[in-house]
Amino acid sequence: MSLRLAMSLRRAVDLKCRRAMAAVLVGVIAGTPVAGWAQQPDQSGGFTLKVQSDIVLTNVVVRDKKTGEVVKGLKASDFTILENGKPQKIESFDYQNVDEAAVLREKSTVIGKATIADLVNGEFAANPASLRDHRLIVMFFDLSSMQPEDIDRAVESAQDYVNKKMQPADLVALVSMATGLSMDQDFTSDKAALLRGLGKYNGTEGTGFANGNEGGNSGGTADDASSFTSDDSEYNALNTDRELYAIRTIAKSLERVDQRKSLLYFSGGLTRQGIENQASMRAATNEAVKANMAIYSVDSRGLEALPPVGNASTGSLRGTAAYSGGAMQSQLDANFGSQETLATLSSDTGGKAFFDSNDFAPAFQQVQHDTEAYYIVGFRSTNTARDGSFRHLTVKLNRTDVKLDYRPGYYAPADFQHQKTEDREQALMEELRSDLPATDVAVYLQALYFRMGDNKFFVPVSLIIPGSQIHSVKNGDRDKANIDIIGQVKNAEGIVVGNVRDTVKLALDAAQQVQQKKIQYSTGFTLAPGRYHLKFVVRENQTGAMGSFETDLQVPDLKKIPLKLSSIVLSSQRVPNAAKKAASPLVRDGVEWIPNVPHVFRQDQHLYFLYEVYDPAKEKGSPEPASSLGLTRREGGPVRVLTSIEFLIGGVKVYETPLVEAKAVNIPERGAVAFQFDVPLTPLKPGTYVCQVNVIDDAGGSFSFPRMAMRVEPGAAPVVAPAGAAGAPVTSGGPMKP
Repeated sequence: MSLRLAMSLRRAVDLKCRRAMAAVLVGVIAGTPVAGWAQQPDQSGGFTLKVQSDIVLTNVVVRDKKTGEVVKGLKASDFTILENGKPQKIESFDYQNVDEAAVLREKSTVIGKATIADLVNGEFAANPASLRDHRLIVMFFDLSSMQPEDIDRAVESAQDYVNKKMQPADLVALVSMATGLSMDQDFTSDKAALLRGLGKYNGTEGTGFANGNEGGNSGGTADDASSFTSDDSEYNALNTDRELYAIRTIAKSLERVDQRKSLLYFSGGLTRQGIENQASMRAATNEAVKANMAIYSVDSRGLEALPPVGNASTGSLRGTAAYSGGAMQSQLDANFGSQETLATLSSDTGGKAFFDSNDFAPAFQQVQHDTEAYYIVGFRSTNTARDGSFRHLTVKLNRTDVKLDYRPGYYAPADFQHQKTEDREQALMEELRSDLPATDVAVYLQALYFRMGDNKFFVPVSLIIPGSQIHSVKNGDRDKANIDIIGQVKNAEGIVVGNVRDTVKLALDAAQQVQQKKIQYSTGFTLAPGRYHLKFVVRENQTGAMGSFETDLQVPDLKKIPLKLSSIVLSSQRVPNAAKKAASPLVRDGVEWIPNVPHVFRQDQHLYFLYEVYDPAKEKGSPEPASSLGLTRREGGPVRVLTSIEFLIGGVKVYETPLVEAKAVNIPERGAVAFQFDVPLTPLKPGTYVCQVNVIDDAGGSFSFPRMAMRVEPGAAPVVAPAGAAGAPVTSGGPMKP
């Protein structure tokens, strides 16, 4: 429970100017860690609260060499534990024995109110001893990799265990994965409920994601009139990542419970390509070890016959592979490869793998055998390096007539500098999926919208990161830094409709004083009208600190609005953009408008406005223009759109730009009248203003007066008003040229 608590505190606590608490969890392998707290001043004068825990827990089963019986009554002084050959001091010691388990009945548990599932899910905090001496078993059916006959075989073996071999100390949960991960039955000792849950799996069709053809080689494949031989290795890699992420999710949900957990993983095989899935594999293994969960892999295909020329369900093989032994070798390699990943998961988490057998009963017997009685030994690692290396564990006992069974080691936590590229990418994806915000880096976001065509809008997105958040490294006369950006857009149904992944490299001169400036990143999406949810994650790549920003976005259906107006862009900067076919409406005539996200300007800057009015009404009685050969869309007749901009303080208007009139559609391909204004801010006094944009479609009798806040700050140099200003800005503006 402490690990979840520490993560919650990391997200929730804000210390002085959004400097969040940094939770450093070192070497937490399983159980409830013992934490050390320290509060240290940072360079900016604020404080960073750090949590550090380096306790490592491992389960040890001690059996008599001759009889195989569990040896009871041992003490902590009887054990010696070494990490990479170095002795460690035992800090915690416990003994679990299922023979001493109290019977937990549904709706009538030890604490009197909660169900068994509630106990596991965290309600047991009032009485942590409630689950003592019990087995926690998760049956995970990977339906996405299993064929119907494999599912039947696995379900029948599970039903046999529930009916005949399930003990009072056993608490079982059912989890499955087809199109998504599903909790079908939470932890229970109710056999009837478990049998109902298992019965739902019978007859399920396998989706057949796993074990496709790899490499696109047609040799040894069936000649079934398909002339194209696909390479499924990329699909296999994605599917393997998906299954490993499911295992990781299960482990993470159980990490608050001290007792050993057992995951019975029924699968049709996992195929891994070299190091393609290495990050996901390590993440799943680490999370299982941290949660004290052993994985018992069961190959649901059972004992397979592999005929050299294929079985009756496939056509004749291409080429000569069937006669040279190549086809047989290919089948053996594929079968071994799909089992190797399962074996690795089991061995690295202290479980066992069961292959090439149609009898799955030994898997259930092994789980009960391994968890009938065990010692939990905990120590504080003397190696505080966060290098992500594998650390070997050796447990010894002061007697020679026993056999010890324990996990061979664990991966040390890795700080950002020691993380591999795959692990760093995995961390970004995790933060993107997380429901909790990252606050170590301040991030600000603005999303606008412009109509591109019928039922299609361009949504420019701008991110702002304060320069003070970016750390750089010295390289010659210039400082170098880079930031990673990842983002996605989901529609109202939660389906991802847009993705962004980018690494921005910054080369900074010392004279730029980047610490006092801000970094702005721009991107865009093409979306239909509707409700969306945007989330972006930014990571500073010197320290690994991350920040996130998420917001809801409404892209309006302008067909239902009398005056169709785009978002209004306020900008203080325009930069050259020579792209011939710029997709963004912010690029016009070789110039790009950079949105000012915070709406804060200096007196010595210009304030630029950009907005568009779509499908304005035509003036009555005006003639239609003649059609032109080869044009698919004609420019409409005369229109009359009026616009101006007001600045108000305390509800009192202090300045208004001259009224501008547009008489023609100047962007005919989008049916838009685009306006731009240039307002020098020199004469405006520093302060907060309300900016009101007045837009009137005189021919259609519709209007809109959107407002937004803005602030004017003193300029860097003394302000001198231009001649003839008469106390008001000299403004230029009007419709953009077609």
